[in-house]
Amino acid sequence: MGINNILKEYYKLQLNSVSRLEGYGSTNYKVEAKEGIFILKIYQNSIRIKKELHAEERVLQQLNTIRNSSFPKGIATSSGEVFVVESGNIYRLLTFVEGSFLGEIRHTPALLESFGSFLGKMDLKLLTHQEEVFEAREIPWDLRHLHLSSPLLQFISDPSARNLVSYFMLQFREHVAPFASNYRKSLIHNDGNDWNILTDHNKVTGIIDFGDMCHTWLVNEVAIGMTYAMMQKDHPLDSGLKVLEGYHREFPLTEMECDSLYYLIATRLCISVCQSAFNSRENPKSDYITISENGAWKLLYQWLKINPLHAKRKCREVCGFANTKSVSGTALLEHRRKHFGKNLSLSYKKPIHMVGAAFQYMYDAEENTFLDAYNNIMLVGHCHPHVVQAGQKAMATLNTNTRYIYNALRDYSDALLKRFPEPLNKVYFVNSGSEATDLAIRMARAHTLKKKIMVLEHGYHGHTQSGMEISSYKFNADLGNGKPEDTLETPMPKVYGSSWENDGSAGAAYAQNALKLIEKHSGSIAAFNAEPIVGCGGQVPLAKGYLNAIYPAIREQGGICISDEVQVGFGRLGEVFWGFELYDVIPDIVVIGKPMGNGHPMGAVITTDAIASSFEKGPEFFSSFGGNPVSCAIGLAVLEVIENEKKQEHALQTGEYLKKQLHGLQIKHKTIGDVRGHGLFLGIEMIDEKGQPNTELAGFLKNRLREQFILVGTDGPYDNVIKIKPPLAFNKFDVDELVAQIGTILS
Repeated sequence: MGINNILKEYYKLQLNSVSRLEGYGSTNYKVEAKEGIFILKIYQNSIRIKKELHAEERVLQQLNTIRNSSFPKGIATSSGEVFVVESGNIYRLLTFVEGSFLGEIRHTPALLESFGSFLGKMDLKLLTHQEEVFEAREIPWDLRHLHLSSPLLQFISDPSARNLVSYFMLQFREHVAPFASNYRKSLIHNDGNDWNILTDHNKVTGIIDFGDMCHTWLVNEVAIGMTYAMMQKDHPLDSGLKVLEGYHREFPLTEMECDSLYYLIATRLCISVCQSAFNSRENPKSDYITISENGAWKLLYQWLKINPLHAKRKCREVCGFANTKSVSGTALLEHRRKHFGKNLSLSYKKPIHMVGAAFQYMYDAEENTFLDAYNNIMLVGHCHPHVVQAGQKAMATLNTNTRYIYNALRDYSDALLKRFPEPLNKVYFVNSGSEATDLAIRMARAHTLKKKIMVLEHGYHGHTQSGMEISSYKFNADLGNGKPEDTLETPMPKVYGSSWENDGSAGAAYAQNALKLIEKHSGSIAAFNAEPIVGCGGQVPLAKGYLNAIYPAIREQGGICISDEVQVGFGRLGEVFWGFELYDVIPDIVVIGKPMGNGHPMGAVITTDAIASSFEKGPEFFSSFGGNPVSCAIGLAVLEVIENEKKQEHALQTGEYLKKQLHGLQIKHKTIGDVRGHGLFLGIEMIDEKGQPNTELAGFLKNRLREQFILVGTDGPYDNVIKIKPPLAFNKFDVDELVAQIGTILS
């Protein structure tokens, strides 16, 4: 029996028109008849659906007792039934609720407050209403059941977007799920979106579509309402707070419910974009799907930039709760002075009390969000969910040491060594780049039976005793001990400021000085250790052709060559995965660390069979924590993120864009002497009107950027180089923000 016949026979309607509407969960039609306007919903016949529709009818009867509010009313059949069952389908007729949708009118503060008030009154009415069928219902749109949307992450094609959703799902598990038993539960509408809410004269008057109704946490209702009120807003939190204000006035939240709102709002957005990504595969041209999907994605990225502490405090203010207090920055500084040495340095004249981070953002205790353009250790992004989850899973399974055998050690070492050319096929895991440098020096001396180490001026190779002894950056510092006898120091091959170009002439000239030093100490040099880009020396790439001359000379007199990749490795340079690849050389030992574990303490030495064989003739090598299962799982996760998300390609493209923008600034501002580096490992050298190092300006720029909530560092022999080496979540929008702020400050 067709729809028209159903309507005529069972509802005795004199039809004018029947038109299809889009929707989830049911097939919907708008019915215009002589008797009025109605909505016809068609469901597949099942016992459960029948129970739910009977329960929905009782809910609507309850809600329709609320004064000055409009809800659909069920239209009974001519025989008094709630619905019609015909040919395997269930047909249910409802009144058409008049009004303008919230999604098609301008949102004033009064309207949004009215929206919250309406939801509060509705929930208060349903607080004691019980429907067994809804209490047993488990649907993906219930925020409690976020796990049901996790399998749909695969349908989000963009890796950065997928990671954003995964990050907020992780935050739900950390900040909401543990307190599930403390949230009040009741029957709620559960879908107060802007195309279900009806308005009249700047006031919310009604709500439709009870298809997602469920028995769940009460706070979900206002969280969902706030979510849709905030979409497509320049200052979303302000709009959400007006909804909260109206809701809390009618139906007060508890403190714990209030504190969960930041994460529950993100949860609704995650569910929305996951469901949209899945449903778009079936119906890619559906406006019904995309109209909310676009707004959800925009808000999700905006939400990431909002410090959770700020959102929490603003929500507590609206609800009249006192703000929760944490340990003050002053108290932390006092504790630091009491229990730590003065040479444990701090960034900035006004230190920052950090409390959280996500991807390229860091959150401080004063509710600010900082754009991190400085932290190269967090290579793939702060709290990257894939890395975090890998560590959590491994820590809950097994953590031991390399005196046992386990799969994680094999899996990670295989994945890591694939990134190196022959003959670099042996790996020794340790806990940091400093420890790796120390081990590399031991290996070099054991293999060559020589003692002297040649390094570059202004280089830094770690804080161990051996590392300090070969770090010009440390032993030549004001309070340094001076260059040790077994350390040979050669000038850093820096093109900028020299009289040569980077066409090979600069490299040849610097190499001549180094070759003379090698010749002077020929037969006694165990190793030459250099960074491919000298970080602490001011982000200085080595002059073209330099290493090609030095490596053969070192080997000819019996030494080996070490590439210190602790700062620059793992694809950060864009063009190459390892810095030594920039110069068409292959070292004998590679030292890695810092970004290796994305913040987890890891380091390693990669070397050859021959060097490993020499080292084996000495005492046993053992590291209590180096190569443990947790570290291996984390390290492998980092490599997977780099590959799956094309982070090296991203570093290349974003870095080239950043360099182009900085070169544009350089044309306008003569105080920028040089812009250099590769990928997302760049330096800006600041100079004065005479072309001399401008330490004061670099410090001023760094601290002014901090005031604008952007983090950079300074370094170099004169501390006049701005260091830019952000997490690889850093994107072109972040570049624009950074460059605009630098330009404004310099102007």
